[in-house]
Amino acid sequence: MLRLIETTFDDGQFDALVSFAFNLGSGALQRSTLRRKINRDDHLAVPAEFRRWVWAGGRKLKGLVRRRKAEAVMYAG
Repeated sequence: MLRLIETTFDDGQFDALVSFAFNLGSGALQRSTLRRKINRDDHLAVPAEFRRWVWAGGRKLKGLVRRRKAEAVMYAG
């Protein structure tokens, strides 16, 4: 995961990214707008990107909504 991120971040941001990558895989992170915004230092836009990843099998899942919300809050610090 760290090889995909080209900027510095704090502990909360790191923890949120680890949670995201663990849940979805580093391939999803690599292809994501989330990663591009992080690497552009657009940190204010990142929490909204976490919240987009709540779909599985064409359905919005409550568990993923909760997880992404927690990651967004963790990232925003």
